Amino acid sequence: MTSTYKSTFTEERNFTSSPYKSLHDNYVSNRPGLSRIKSFLLIMGCLTILGGLLAIALIEKLRNQEKIDEALNPNHTDTHEPVLNAEESRILLVESIPLWMDYGTNATFGEPLYKAWKDLISTATTQIDVASFYWSLTGEDINVNSSTDRPGRDILEQFKALPKRNVSVRVVASFPSIAPNSTDLRILKEHGVHVRRINFRRLTRGILHTKFWIVDRRHIYIGSANMDWRALTQVKELGVVLYNCSSLATDLQKIFQSYWVMGRPNATVPEPWPAFYDTSINAEQPLHLNLDTVPSRVYIAASPPAFCPDSRTRDLDAVLSVISQAQQFVHVAVMEYYPASKFFYHHRYWPDIETALKRSAFERGVAVRLLVSCGRDSDPAVLPFLKSLAALDYPSENISIEVRLHIVPVANQTDIPYSRVNHNKYMVTDKTAYIGTSNWSADYFNTTAGVGFVVSQDAVNSSSPGETLVGRLRAVFERDWSSQFAVPLEKLGHNPDCAFS
Repeated sequence: MTSTYKSTFTEERNFTSSPYKSLHDNYVSNRPGLSRIKSFLLIMGCLTILGGLLAIALIEKLRNQEKIDEALNPNHTDTHEPVLNAEESRILLVESIPLWMDYGTNATFGEPLYKAWKDLISTATTQIDVASFYWSLTGEDINVNSSTDRPGRDILEQFKALPKRNVSVRVVASFPSIAPNSTDLRILKEHGVHVRRINFRRLTRGILHTKFWIVDRRHIYIGSANMDWRALTQVKELGVVLYNCSSLATDLQKIFQSYWVMGRPNATVPEPWPAFYDTSINAEQPLHLNLDTVPSRVYIAASPPAFCPDSRTRDLDAVLSVISQAQQFVHVAVMEYYPASKFFYHHRYWPDIETALKRSAFERGVAVRLLVSCGRDSDPAVLPFLKSLAALDYPSENISIEVRLHIVPVANQTDIPYSRVNHNKYMVTDKTAYIGTSNWSADYFNTTAGVGFVVSQDAVNSSSPGETLVGRLRAVFERDWSSQFAVPLEKLGHNPDCAFS
């Protein structure tokens, strides 16, 4: 493009310079009429050539600009067309079931989380990026001597070995850490892992509560599990692994990159975020792909709003959208349900999700089931809210709102703090699965970093609806809801493993 402009400028300058003017004057000496015609034709020819050159330069400029735009925004698509994924993607529902928690012989489960994490690590060839609230993969991190930390130790050893395999590893974690005695991140840095800690308290008055992996910009994990050995053996976790979907991995990479740059000293949240962080995949325009041979629509939502460009669906908006679109049922499994602010604005009522659940039950006859965890460390302040919801159950008027507590038996694991709890954070409806990283209270959606994975599937188009992700997640919920570990509020009684007793 530069050379074209230069040649155009040179030609224009040469035709108007004095030597060419003298030559032209001498050439047209004594025949004024003919000379005017020749002059006119000469000028018109020059103008035609000049116009052609300028047109070529303009076309070349536009082509180059298109290339520049594509480089800056590789995911740009026509907003009127669906975003398509051409790869053959595969999706797994992954779980951790605490040791000594027996569901019986006929229960079905997702892929073990430990196995899924090992597979992702072994799959990596170039890069792994991990966002996690904190790291604590060995028992001594919390002054506990337990053989149940072996899977965590194994994961730590495999991460330490990645740089020797020429796999670049970046880790972001929250600062300050709730595991101050953990040596994991220091050890990882000594082995070549790049680590940044983000002070969300300073940036948004929240924390980094996200839990996800990105492997080779093709595979992703999103779920409830932190990088904690207890997440593999002592805590009930649930997540999803998506293989061979570079479109969504690239989209999630933008969220990771926003954390990474905010991990710099004295970083401040930009307003607005640069165009690089924009996304073409959201609730209004989800990614279209086949999962389990079923046409599916997928997107990733995020929080807090301060970390979301306008094109990114907010996590709260995703939750509300999934609830509002349910036609038959809404099943929720979450560690904590608290329609108020617990941390920054203490005792400020926050009815956004609760109102959506009530409206679905009252106005559309949607059956609502809420399975909330109760452990030794659960906050009893959530109990009145759960009771108020359960009191609205009125089957004779086609209003169905049921609440149960999910209690993980402590058994002989009393020496392990903050364990033996259902840490799940998901929702499933008749058509959509939502798998998140946030508890359901105000602070998690307004000031704290988290993500939500949303997939909608038309199960009626599948020969085996139970084999879709939505179907499998529904089966997991039904398994837990009907198990001995799910206790209706009115039947709680005394249970030493539940702080609500």
